[in-house]
Order: sequence, then structure tokens, then C-alpha cells
Amino acid sequence: MINTVLFDFDGTLVNTNDVIVASWQHTYMHYLGREESLEKITACFGEPLLLTMEREFPGVDPEESAEVYRSYQREYADELVKIFPGIKELLGELKKAGYRMGIVTSRTRESAQRYMDMFGIGPYFEAMVTCEDTNIHKPNPEPILLCLDKMGITADEAIMVGDSPFDIKCANNACVKSVLVDWRITGCGESPIADAVEDYTIAEPAELMEVLKKVNG
Repeated sequence: MINTVLFDFDGTLVNTNDVIVASWQHTYMHYLGREESLEKITACFGEPLLLTMEREFPGVDPEESAEVYRSYQREYADELVKIFPGIKELLGELKKAGYRMGIVTSRTRESAQRYMDMFGIGPYFEAMVTCEDTNIHKPNPEPILLCLDKMGITADEAIMVGDSPFDIKCANNACVKSVLVDWRITGCGESPIADAVEDYTIAEPAELMEVLKKVNG
């Protein structure tokens, strides 16, 4: 029986799409003197930042390029980041129904916590696994498995909700059921992960409650 819901962060709970795209364009301009297509940027949503930096800017210390990206994001976060409509209501319904909740994200803990505090959603979550908690990232199952371990539950007790192929493949590899959200921006470009297969797709947050009823019979 599913008693725990694990959420990705960016593009799932919080709409960071605009600030992420703008931060990437700023970084491309800084190092290459040009912007890149939206398709190229969104195809890598969900990939750990340092891995993308290594690929996009060879010869540049990925920590350096990541700081160029993050500094821009910090400056414009308050202006560009929004919580998705219906998310706070969903979290309240899940808590009321007795579900436990965790976050599995490739974002840093400091930045994720900042947005959680901004929108008042932190108290809903028992555990959070970030890019700093493991050296092995999505789509490897390690982030989900680590969150399961932190919460003291098994794979068959959890379901993963995310917006990218990295989230879904991570769940596939961890033997956890998965839900793909359809309010995502990802999918505009060609995904580097072609064999991620979600169990369910939802068009709005409230539909997750129906999925859980179906899964739990």
C-alpha cells in the first residue's frame, strides 16, 4: 500500500521554469556570447547542474559556471519563481489523508529551502534529498533510495511525482511507482533519457488524490 509521496521540486511543486531558462541564457551569454534555444535548455531540465555545466562549457570549472548561473538565479528568484496553482491545496489534502511526504531534488538544499520558506510548504515534508546528499544523481535510483531510507519505508510504500524523464527513470530504477505531471515545460526538446516510463500522468495537482485511490484500491 502506498503511504508516502515523494516529489521532485523544480517544475513539479514550484514553477522555476522562467528563472531556470533565464539563468541558463545568462550563463550562455557569459561564456559563449550567445543564447541557446529553449528546446536545448528544457531537454536538460532535471539533470544535475554540474553535469550539464561540464558538458556545455568544457574547459571551465563547473563550480565556477554554476556560480554564474546561481548568482543570477538568486538575484531574480523573488521576481520569477511561483508555486504552481493547486499545490498547497494538494499538500494539505495529502496530509489530511495521512500520507507522508518527502522531496527528491537535484537542487541545492539552501535554494530548495529558500523557496519552501517563501511559499510556506516546508512543514509538509519529513525528508529532503538534494544534490549535496549523494554523489550519484537521477536517473540513478540512489536519491530515491536514500529518501526511502531516511523515512524508514520500502519502495512498494512510495510513489514518485516528477516533471522530467530524470525523475521517472529514477523511480523506474528504484522500483517505485511514478507519476508524470503535465504542467511541466520539459519535453520541448529531445530527452537524453528515452526509456523512462511513467505509471500515471496527471494534468493538475488535485488528480493525484484519484491516482492514490486507484493504486491503493
